[in-house]
Amino acid sequence: MAKRTAVVDLGSNSIRMVVFEKTSRYAFHVIGEYKQKVRLGENAYNNGKILQAEAMSKAEEVLAFFKEKAIKNKCKKMLIVGTSALRDAPNSKEFIKRIWNNLGLHIRCIDGKTESYLGGVAAVNLLGGFDNATTLDIGGGSSELCLIKNGKIVDALSLDIGTVRLKELFYDNNKQEKLEEFLKPILGLIPSHFKNENLIAIGGSLRAISSSIMQKNSYPLKILHGFCYLLKDEKAHINKISTASPDFLANCGIKKDRFDTIQEGALIFLKVIEKLGSKRVITSGVGVREGVYLQDLLRPLHTFPASFNPSIKSLQDRFFWDKKCVIPYYATQIFDSLISVHNLQSSYKQILIWAAKLSYIGRYLNFYFSNEHSAYMALHGLNYGFTHEQKVLISVLIRLNGKKITPYNLDPYQSLLPDTQVIVWLNFILALAKIIAVFSHDCKKIHFNYTQNVLHIYVNSKLEMISDEIKKINKPISVNLIYKENF
Repeated sequence: MAKRTAVVDLGSNSIRMVVFEKTSRYAFHVIGEYKQKVRLGENAYNNGKILQAEAMSKAEEVLAFFKEKAIKNKCKKMLIVGTSALRDAPNSKEFIKRIWNNLGLHIRCIDGKTESYLGGVAAVNLLGGFDNATTLDIGGGSSELCLIKNGKIVDALSLDIGTVRLKELFYDNNKQEKLEEFLKPILGLIPSHFKNENLIAIGGSLRAISSSIMQKNSYPLKILHGFCYLLKDEKAHINKISTASPDFLANCGIKKDRFDTIQEGALIFLKVIEKLGSKRVITSGVGVREGVYLQDLLRPLHTFPASFNPSIKSLQDRFFWDKKCVIPYYATQIFDSLISVHNLQSSYKQILIWAAKLSYIGRYLNFYFSNEHSAYMALHGLNYGFTHEQKVLISVLIRLNGKKITPYNLDPYQSLLPDTQVIVWLNFILALAKIIAVFSHDCKKIHFNYTQNVLHIYVNSKLEMISDEIKKINKPISVNLIYKENF
């Protein structure tokens, strides 16, 4: 597969391109993103779904610009998919042929189920914090739902309701009183087995709503991907958005380019989520574009190998040169040795391993303040597969580096962190593992044993400096340390 790949989503409302760069077999990161609001479906839904000449010309102009950007980014591959407006249009083949003849670009027109499936592929692989959920991707011409059970896609569905479609058929003509009659049979197509407590929100309209909720609640982490909220807490706010004036929309954080379709998006969202009976909403920053890329990257697989995370591996590939880092090994051994006293869940062991793997990546930027650099890079570089709580905890552990915990070094993310005692234990274990790793890269030469409130550290060589460094660590009250040679 190409090192750099550009993926274009030719939607009814916008055309977007993302440039992905591989850092190893399955690891990747985004190096560029472009968006143009073209409205390929503009005036199509009230004109027999035919693509209009002006819209097609705009789309061709944008695709030419995107091709130029892809070449400048040294992309060896450019994948383009067309969604609702293109598949609905009687003259879609004419447009696809025109783009091929004029630009040499091939557009793959995908059906609704495929579009839904691709959104599900992106969610399953790149969004953390769920096993069962129904995805909802509200586009300009259609809305896609994908049912996920036990981390696997089991069904997909496309509905002919989208923001631009509703805008042209009802809002532009002041026919909102006929909306209910129009929506009822379409919503009736959603099978009962799609019902789910978790709803994954995909698409620009739903991300705009999540962004507004984050602003309203002064949410501490300014990252949309993975942001969660309970519908019962935010339903009133979403209802306001569905009928709001431009002044209200501006004050609640909705961008100006969303003003003309956000009401339609909020209405579809409320109607679908009521049908699904969902209680918790998980915001996804990934969708069809990432699904297209993953389908190409992972073939013939559909998911990443077990225990693999593309963001962890990509950060290591780019910023950590020690391929034989033993910090995760020592952290695991210490965690297991102390399990009878810390009583932490196994999920925290995985957090500890991730933090250990990333604890030195900041040195690539600058040796001085490397812990702060590593913490920042982890918080903002763990783009895929992590909840906000996991990202924040990993970042905090790296930044603490064995120091005493105070409200100052936990702010401003205190609301996303676990109980302080959990942090105390993980901070201690990671700091101890890092110190030991500095003095010994041979895992066979060091062993741990916890008895009678004492963690015994056994080595078979003289490493007096370990003892001095260990004394500097802020340790839990219930643990004493003894360093022993020649086990």
